[in-house]
Amino acid sequence: MPKTKQSSKRKKFDYNKDRKKMKKKFIKKYKPRIEDSQIRNAWDDNKSMARNLQEMGLAFDPNRTLPIKKQRLLGEDKQTKAPVNIVTKPYVLNQLEETASRPEKDTKTLSSDLIEYVQYMIREHSNDYKAMARDEKNYYQDTPKQIKRKINEYKRCHQQHYNAFISSLAVPQPMDQ
Repeated sequence: MPKTKQSSKRKKFDYNKDRKKMKKKFIKKYKPRIEDSQIRNAWDDNKSMARNLQEMGLAFDPNRTLPIKKQRLLGEDKQTKAPVNIVTKPYVLNQLEETASRPEKDTKTLSSDLIEYVQYMIREHSNDYKAMARDEKNYYQDTPKQIKRKINEYKRCHQQHYNAFISSLAVPQPMDQ
């Protein structure tokens, strides 16, 4: 019986492959970085992903976790029961719930140029968006709706600054003589 073609070939070293890079890539795939610190600290590398998540009280497969009604032809509805798992690390779940219940800060802000632009438009034209669109300072040729959207964004992101700016416009300045 003849030998296969592959076995008769001599092994050659491939100079085009970076072995160091390949090893790093393999390690990165085999052992991924867990972003959440609570889960990372409770993780056991010797156990499988499903086993680790089960011990923390988290779901590996949501289809198995949630009970699903199975309909029968004769009208008998049976409900599959979710498997009861023993949670050995409940502190992870408690910490995750606590961090999820904290209110999230609105970190969106606008550039100083955009704030100046919006303030100038409000100062000059108040609520006339068509006049704002025709203004010579409208360098980017924004449409009235785009300008309105920018003003609303300024109102939402910098509410105290906007209220102070509007109140300063309402008060007439004394004239110096």
